[in-house]
Amino acid sequence: MRQPIGVIDSGVGGLTVAREIIRQLPNEQILYLGDTRRCPYGSRPAEEVIEYTWEMTRYLLAKDIKLLVIACNTATAFAFNEIRKVLPIPVVGVVYPGARAAIKMTRNRHVGVIGTVGTISSKAYNQALHGLHPYIKITSLACPSLAPLVESGKLEGEQSLQIVRNELLPFRDVPIDTLILGCTHYPFLKPFIKKVMGEHVQLIDSGEETARETSTILYLKGLLSQENPPPHEFYATGSAQVLERIVRDGLKIKAITRTVQLV
Repeated sequence: MRQPIGVIDSGVGGLTVAREIIRQLPNEQILYLGDTRRCPYGSRPAEEVIEYTWEMTRYLLAKDIKLLVIACNTATAFAFNEIRKVLPIPVVGVVYPGARAAIKMTRNRHVGVIGTVGTISSKAYNQALHGLHPYIKITSLACPSLAPLVESGKLEGEQSLQIVRNELLPFRDVPIDTLILGCTHYPFLKPFIKKVMGEHVQLIDSGEETARETSTILYLKGLLSQENPPPHEFYATGSAQVLERIVRDGLKIKAITRTVQLV
């Protein structure tokens, strides 16, 4: 089925999810929209996050998408249930796929979660994890500096490593064996996070699980495309410079990239 898959995020973080969908579903076209003008969402009130998420959703619905992926953890935490109930197409979030992967991975049943202030305060991951396994121990930590670090494009260097180290300092004496990267920006910082946390801690990137869930839903609903897709399209509400650079140089994806206005 030739309709595209829509992916929305607060900025460039959702590119990690889009990359996995493209890898797992090479016949599908992706329409990606990052709200770079108003990023980050993590410190915004829930009402604002819901409003902005709806604006992005309506923009992509007008382009006749067949499935929507909310690739932002904060938007998933605050808006997923409302949007899923209203839309006539399937909607996939990133929280439950990440929680399921963590449950499979942990051996000592102590899982860490890092995310934006909004995601952590919503307790979305706590609810998802305890819904799957009521005896899982969870230690959560808000890391407000990490998403802006990724949006700045500074993905290497000692200064960036030090920012990550400072944010993760509270985990120094916490015996977790699995850490959920509860913001789709964070996989861009995986080498830093791994260096700080150590090899004994498994990092959960929800992108792979989200892509797998997307594939399953499309298959069950008979919506999988069997043809080579048109070029992927990546939109930004603000500057598309960092978005374009990551798509081109980081993800090695050939795509149309442009700036758009939602309202």
